[in-house]
Amino acid sequence: MMTQEMNVLHRAFEAWMAGGALRKARERNKRFTFGDQWGDVTIGESGQLVTDWERYVKAGTMPLTNNLIRQLVKTVVGRFRSHVIDTEKDIDDALRQVKDDNQLNELDARTLEEFLISGCCIQRVDVLPTIDGKAHTVVTPVNPNHFFVNAFIDPLGRDCRIVGQLHNLTIADLLRRVSGGSRRKAAGVRHLYDEMVDSRIASCATALGADSQSGTDFWYSRESDRFRAIEVWTLESREVMVCHNRRTAKLDIVPVGQARKWRGNPDVAMRWDVQNYWHCRWFSPMGDLLAEWDADHERHPFVMRFYPLIDGEVHAMVEDVIDQQKYLNRLISLVDQAMMSSAKGVLLYPDTALPDGFTWNDVRKVWSTPGGILPYSPALSEARPEQIQGNATNFGAYDMINLQMKLLEEVSGVHGALQGKNVATGGSATLYQLQAQNADLALTDLYDTFNAFRRQRNALITALGQ
Repeated sequence: MMTQEMNVLHRAFEAWMAGGALRKARERNKRFTFGDQWGDVTIGESGQLVTDWERYVKAGTMPLTNNLIRQLVKTVVGRFRSHVIDTEKDIDDALRQVKDDNQLNELDARTLEEFLISGCCIQRVDVLPTIDGKAHTVVTPVNPNHFFVNAFIDPLGRDCRIVGQLHNLTIADLLRRVSGGSRRKAAGVRHLYDEMVDSRIASCATALGADSQSGTDFWYSRESDRFRAIEVWTLESREVMVCHNRRTAKLDIVPVGQARKWRGNPDVAMRWDVQNYWHCRWFSPMGDLLAEWDADHERHPFVMRFYPLIDGEVHAMVEDVIDQQKYLNRLISLVDQAMMSSAKGVLLYPDTALPDGFTWNDVRKVWSTPGGILPYSPALSEARPEQIQGNATNFGAYDMINLQMKLLEEVSGVHGALQGKNVATGGSATLYQLQAQNADLALTDLYDTFNAFRRQRNALITALGQ
């Protein structure tokens, strides 16, 4: 029979595997954002799987990239930095101190960039003790490749039941997180990791939890100096007694077994109920329970938003413009190929005029070399080499390029006014400002979702600091 701890770890593994489609989409979006836009796999002429790059090169076309997606992402992040990031003027001193200590403005800008690429923004808030015993609040971003959560459909995540993170930690950081200040427990965890055989972990990872798309594995850390630990938070329930002391006006919620001390006290009214609470467990890659505790503030430390979350599916902004970007690259490559062909043309060389000692490869090499001299023998034939050229550049490709660039702006919602383009020299500043505000409307939903994420994060910081 599976123990409760192994059942929790199994559920965590299932939740991580269920996020494979999201991680795959994120990797593709990231490739296109940072310039690797010819890596999609298609079926070649002979039926084998080839990348777009290989297919175009084999057809004699040099694939060219004109990366507009990156500029769209930079524009949205820049707009956020200049108009949104400093709008919170009413935060208290404690929250402002946490924001300064963790450089949250910079962290939020990078999280927004991730939000545009993958549709995910995930951070965690922890109150960690320092070596001198003081506590400080730490806000850290969470890589979606190392994050897992059960499938949920509520945009606010209220139907979340299991959530967690894969950690790659040094042995010192790992012992600090799970030892609870006990040297004896730290020694036991250290001995446990020393006994682990890398081949056993690697074979388990290859068989069960490998993700070739993201390069991440559930069980195994690919960093030789880091150790894998699996943090799992589950929403659980227990029977409790709600005890109200009428004399002191104090309300206590305790497990059923701890309410015995109030039984028979006429000043205390008790009521049975069921309480939901978040419970944390840390596991080793081999399934050993390293540490566990209940949440101090009735929730897990993660703050997350997925946009847009429709029936549990996430489709990022970058994903919307990939088709326009691919077609734009195809057109640019086609125009480049047409210009090269038009500039050089086709050489008609009579085979009877080929000089002695020349091969056709020699002719091709000389003809393709700027300033090359190509001899021929008129005594052998009255015909002489002739080059045929044609103007093949005016075939509507430029209009299609302009159309695709306009479509890319329309689909993304990042119009020219936001990028400082399409400024009419005869127009007023008020008119241009109005155009920029109208362009902002297309991004209002995205910004509001991200700001809701930030407000939830700030509320958690405030709750943990109390």
